Amino acid sequence: MENTEATTAVVENPYGLGALWEQGDFVAKGTLIIMVIMSLTSWYVIIMKLLDQRKLMASAKLAEQKFWTAGSIREAIDRLPKTDTYRMIAEDGLRASQHHEGRLTDRIALHEWVTMSLQRSIEGVNNVLQGGLPWLATVGSTAPFVGLFGTVWGIYHALVAIGVSGQASIDKVAGPVGEALIMTAIGLAVAVPAVMGYNWLIRRNKSVQEELGNFASDLHAFLVSGARVAVPAPTAAASAAAPAKK
Repeated sequence: MENTEATTAVVENPYGLGALWEQGDFVAKGTLIIMVIMSLTSWYVIIMKLLDQRKLMASAKLAEQKFWTAGSIREAIDRLPKTDTYRMIAEDGLRASQHHEGRLTDRIALHEWVTMSLQRSIEGVNNVLQGGLPWLATVGSTAPFVGLFGTVWGIYHALVAIGVSGQASIDKVAGPVGEALIMTAIGLAVAVPAVMGYNWLIRRNKSVQEELGNFASDLHAFLVSGARVAVPAPTAAASAAAPAKK
């Protein structure tokens, strides 16, 4: 008996992404390139902002462990790494308290002068945290419309093909319609991660900013009065608020 080998024919998809790039005109290719750039930059912003947030969260834990257990404010600052954000804030506050003199500050109280210095430091950190987020919001709101533009352009090509051929055969309209659907899908694929990443980073930014604000408030109290703000224990606050049982 003769052995017959089954041959399988590989059929390439004529309406896929590769065909879109090969058969598309400059408008379709330009739209696709724009959406790819939007996707790559949005993912870059998400990853970089996430790393910045994790770095600040680690700095907050380090400051709680090492900063407030030191014997003096100068020793506390030296305990933190030189590039640490919390060290930068502490140095700005200490510098403001030590240089509260001169004509420009004669009429400003010490606590106000330290407060303004700490606020400038916090605002600088917040500006870094907010950097890139407007781009995510822009991508999330415009990417679907960019994909819709590609869809409209593909439908236009389908109508032109029908008009030239004089008949609405599937081989004349399947390519342009497939191109249109791919553009819509890519636009949604670009927009959804950008919107989700924006909302996620905004929520995490609130936690980071709250930690920065608490540190600045405690530092302000220490520089002005020499003592950190006392935070009541959760158990004590809960027991005080709970009604007494008979």
